[in-house]
Amino acid sequence: MYVSHLQLADYRSYETVDLELEPGISTFVGPNGQGKTNLVEAVGYVATHSSHRVAHDAPLVRRGAQRAIIRTAVVRHDQRTLIELEINPGRANRARLNRSAGTRPRDVLGILRTVLFAPEDLALVKGDPGERRRFLDDLLTARAPRYAGVRSDYERVLKQRNALLKSASARYFQRSEPDLSTLDVWDEHLAQTGAELLAARLMLVAELQPLVAKAYGELTSSGGPPSLHYRCSATEGGLSVADRPQLVDILRAALAEARPHELRRGVSLVGPHRDDLQLHLNDLPAKGYASQGESWSYALALRLAGFELLRADGDDPVLILDDVFAELDAERRRRLAEHVRTAEQVLVSAAVPSDVPGELSGARFRVGDGRVERER
Repeated sequence: MYVSHLQLADYRSYETVDLELEPGISTFVGPNGQGKTNLVEAVGYVATHSSHRVAHDAPLVRRGAQRAIIRTAVVRHDQRTLIELEINPGRANRARLNRSAGTRPRDVLGILRTVLFAPEDLALVKGDPGERRRFLDDLLTARAPRYAGVRSDYERVLKQRNALLKSASARYFQRSEPDLSTLDVWDEHLAQTGAELLAARLMLVAELQPLVAKAYGELTSSGGPPSLHYRCSATEGGLSVADRPQLVDILRAALAEARPHELRRGVSLVGPHRDDLQLHLNDLPAKGYASQGESWSYALALRLAGFELLRADGDDPVLILDDVFAELDAERRRRLAEHVRTAEQVLVSAAVPSDVPGELSGARFRVGDGRVERER
């Protein structure tokens, strides 16, 4: 799998961009602020429908424009597929597949798969639980696009349930008896949709564990071994099952127990949205105990493990290395480059050519003054 063509219109800093790409390694080089990250971000957006840099779509549209368009041609097993995404902040985004209208954005998920390394990845180790939940859920969706619908359904249920809890909480403090019959219905919806997402996460963590340990050992000899532990808000003990009916029962019981606390606080306290992927090094929490270098190795190992899972499913995902080498010491640069250079397509961004290890030689594009030009 590789991207053979990238075209942008009113995306970030670009009015227009039209690039021919090829398998192998392509490097975008230019000073900071010139738009090289915008290029690789756009490729990642087609795969995930989200940016690794911002939480909302509005910054993706060039100032003064109403919308942005990303077109990518994806080649897989010699079959070329054209994907077009129209980004409309404040309105529904639109998609076209092979120039055919009537395609939902969700329908193009899974055609292009990417694994992206970026300076923001350090938050996987040092950041809030939401960063790690997103890592798991994005990887789930990349492997099986139907989980985009599962996530959307869960978020809808959670929003409705929180609205009911907020209203019931106000009545609770006014000493009036809230009507909880509707809340019972949403409890069941949350248990059902939450159990499906939870089961998938638990199975994914089990698959990631040996791959993370292997990748970490190949990146560094410091601080290991790494271990992953899924902390579930629905139970104090660890979960050793990924059976959905059992998980539905666990969530139902936890919701019933938590209801008095939720009524006081007006928010859902139980469910996958409150869970965490806990990362340990040598039986100590990586967050707070790992050094900067160890934290980087852990973050890279998580991404590399995700790459290996996607590769095992049948096709190499496109690897995106967004200015990540500037954050690493020479040895980690070399080891990471050795690990990724066999991928079918690698897209690299860097401020200066010397940031890119010699193992990653290939096509080079100069980015600056709003232009992207291939070096000859």
